[in-house]
Amino acid sequence: MNAPSTSQTAPRESARPASLGDLDAVADVVVVGGGGGGLPAALFSRWQGNEVILLEKASQLGGTANKAAFWYWIPNNAAMRAAGVQDDRDGYLRYVARLTRPHQYDPDSPTMGLTQWEYDMCAAIYDSASDAAELLAERDALPYRHCGDVPDYWSHLPEDNAPTGRILLPRAARESMSDGGRVGIGTMSAAARRDGVDIRLEHRVQRVIHDGTEVVGVEATTPDGTTVRVGARKAVVFASGGFTHDGDLRANFLGFPAYGGCAAMTNEGDFVQISTAVGAQLRNMSNAWMCPIPLEKAVRRDPTMSGMFSVAGDSMIWVDRTGRRSTNEKLPYNEQGRLFYEWDPVHAAYPKLVQFQIWDQRSQDHSASDEYGRLIVPPGEPDYHVIKGDTLDELAAAIGDRLAEYRHVTGGMTLSEDFADNLRASIERFNRFAEAGVDQDFHRGETPVEFVFNGVVKDEPGRKNDTMWPISGSGPYYAAMVTGGTLDTKGGPRTSPDGEVLDDVGSPIPGLFGVGNCVASASAGAYWAGGATLGPIIAMAYRTARAAAARPVRDLATSTVTAR
Repeated sequence: MNAPSTSQTAPRESARPASLGDLDAVADVVVVGGGGGGLPAALFSRWQGNEVILLEKASQLGGTANKAAFWYWIPNNAAMRAAGVQDDRDGYLRYVARLTRPHQYDPDSPTMGLTQWEYDMCAAIYDSASDAAELLAERDALPYRHCGDVPDYWSHLPEDNAPTGRILLPRAARESMSDGGRVGIGTMSAAARRDGVDIRLEHRVQRVIHDGTEVVGVEATTPDGTTVRVGARKAVVFASGGFTHDGDLRANFLGFPAYGGCAAMTNEGDFVQISTAVGAQLRNMSNAWMCPIPLEKAVRRDPTMSGMFSVAGDSMIWVDRTGRRSTNEKLPYNEQGRLFYEWDPVHAAYPKLVQFQIWDQRSQDHSASDEYGRLIVPPGEPDYHVIKGDTLDELAAAIGDRLAEYRHVTGGMTLSEDFADNLRASIERFNRFAEAGVDQDFHRGETPVEFVFNGVVKDEPGRKNDTMWPISGSGPYYAAMVTGGTLDTKGGPRTSPDGEVLDDVGSPIPGLFGVGNCVASASAGAYWAGGATLGPIIAMAYRTARAAAARPVRDLATSTVTAR
């Protein structure tokens, strides 16, 4: 059964007294959310000797991480050290500061241009990430293999003192590294059950329980409308995901008109409302982990939709509504996702809001894949997003017809009258670049990470740039409509480096902690590297569990509590 949507959320009740006898269950630590943040938080808490109850809103564990490749970015990891690769703390901090606040970056500043909070959070990730990863591996919850050759997304910048080596992957993931999420969630879920974490699915937490001084539990709703009250002797840890699938929160906080994204459908920003009700301050609400997404799947709210981590094909380009090529198609997905929201102040429009991936039969035959959200799919895979034409004119007409079906969500966007002519000219220009191996317009294939995202292409003797090959002069041709979306949002309550949720004056709200995309990321709008979502989340789950374990045990029997 599906969890209720935000519009079905029960109204927030006024505070009402309760006692221990009113609680349906009690544990030392209550974890809200069973994905890439909640599972490690629950495991680390359990390994500290705590009784742990994990409440998951959906009918299965995993959340957004189920759909991820589950690379996790671990600075100065044990495998790097064993291989003699240096990843010193100051160098790491220069790299993340340079990307997080490029307009403020100052290597001579004590915080390198970051705010003190951002600096402290980034430093905490470095200090704890490797210990967290090693403990998960030692306990057989997340055994890994080291992806020593995979570069950071900005490995070409001089600030990156360790451009490769920071990425770990669940050990049993396939060679292409595309199914790591299912593997990682599987091993952590098994470890949680093995080690005694009390897992309760289809429990949507909608408010916290407070005793007037601190948070001492939560109230959750089950699909049949039953309210379940769970007490926490030490702490409540939220790891409930961002607000990708709450249109109102997206419209009011994100600075761009995203069509949603590929986060778990249960990521509706529950913790934004819950935390602010007890005085939390919000940070980084305008930013998200960005990615291109198929327009048609986003509008349909297709729960199987993946962000386009990798744009497949070499004889392939993207064009805008005028038929002109619009970007380097092999950019990292976060940077690609930003390009859809360029504002035209003269025509009061987003001219690149919808773009069109164009490819030929050669790419269809040799670059089709069901991995990483690629739009060129093999026979038998769902392809309702694919538009076809035997000639470029037929393809242009078919694109125009398909785009017309979505006028109601694109501000009435149409193709320009010269789209087909411009498309031909764009292909001819791209083909000249492909033959020479140099993309004079958008520099495709000039940074190391672009080859990671290239996907499988046909081997061509004498090729000068593996990301490019001339598009065929004859059909059939294919296209798909692409827009910008989120892997998930990255704003929420501000936390301390130990995961404590902070109030409006920067003091911890006693008993309340947060991990992952439901709380504010210190990375601002940056995406440091592949796995720079999950790696820092695992590090913070480790720190949060230790801080929660250090709290005194409360006697809930003597407390008068209220739901907020």
